[in-house]
Amino acid sequence: MLDDLFVAPDKDGEEAATRPSIPFDYLSVADELHSGRIKVSGSGFATEYREAGADLAAEFAALLDHAKLALAGEETRPEEKLPPIDPESIAVELGLNTPKAVADFGRMRRSFAFSNHPDRVAPHLRQRAMIRMQVANMLIDEAKRRALAGARR
Repeated sequence: MLDDLFVAPDKDGEEAATRPSIPFDYLSVADELHSGRIKVSGSGFATEYREAGADLAAEFAALLDHAKLALAGEETRPEEKLPPIDPESIAVELGLNTPKAVADFGRMRRSFAFSNHPDRVAPHLRQRAMIRMQVANMLIDEAKRRALAGARR
């Protein structure tokens, strides 16, 4: 099939003058490899592998050095401040440190979800946003239970 592609006629309909010089039969190559006649010594293979690995390590180090030089002129951005996931910080952010009416908790939950829902943040912050939402919901539920218990007394 590859031979047909190599000798396919060009646009003018003329056939290419040269055919592939090395006939290649995949089945005969596979048979030869599986026949057991080709032997590879373990020590020779290990030596070649070590030498190739050393060359790759040097190439990789050179590539890293080149990347550092290329990125040296790039402006540095300040580290992104990640939103906290500890319950105390989230409680302060929600305003749970002051007494609330039971009706306020639904509004509080929606407001927090509007700005912190995982679907509304950058992809690299989604896991953190999901944790923040879970913590906020637990804190709001607990505060709502306490407010209901206090109202019943």
